[in-house]
Amino acid sequence: MIRVLLADDQALIRAGFRVLLDSAPDIQVIGEAPDGARAVELARSERADVVLMDIRMPGVDGLEATRRIGADAGLDLVKVIILTTFESDEYVYRAIRAGASGFLVKDAEPEELIQAVRVVARGDALLAPSVTRRLIADLAKQAERPTADARVLSVLTAREREVLGLVAAGLSNDEIAGRLFVSPLTAKTHVSRIMTKLGARDRAQLVVLSYETGLVTPGHAGA
Repeated sequence: MIRVLLADDQALIRAGFRVLLDSAPDIQVIGEAPDGARAVELARSERADVVLMDIRMPGVDGLEATRRIGADAGLDLVKVIILTTFESDEYVYRAIRAGASGFLVKDAEPEELIQAVRVVARGDALLAPSVTRRLIADLAKQAERPTADARVLSVLTAREREVLGLVAAGLSNDEIAGRLFVSPLTAKTHVSRIMTKLGARDRAQLVVLSYETGLVTPGHAGA
């Protein structure tokens, strides 16, 4: 059973998500939080597997709550899905750096919500290519963003650097497989090894790292 915590300051939104998620036989909503501080408390006390986290909340916002969860060794298995409108949230990039495992638009279809929880809960933490491309667009708008030493990529093989570039372009594992003429399983294995070598929590952080190290630049990824 996947244990889900809802963090949003709007009770109506929490109620709607609860109804949808509780309809799935393998998902249980174990708590609701109206702010980030409460979300961190409940994530710990209720042993949540996944937190659906709104960014804009009073007091401790979703960004800070995500950072606290990511920094707490006792919560290292908790996955955070950021709830966003994408049209107005300017914190997408910062949320990934804080440890978010994925994003979900608030007007997503019911099945998309349920599937997102399942994907993140099983540890894949994969963003849909369309969402990854949105992240790329947000990165491109960052006038000043933190940079990482390109030498961190020295642990990667030439093939892994190639795969990382394709991940940064927003390609799915199947698309990477087609581009490189390998099996989807091989592509997935490459991505998993890259995450391990670079200490990335998920695919989204690989995209950020690709830009921060200069492996790819906005507008020049090989999509």
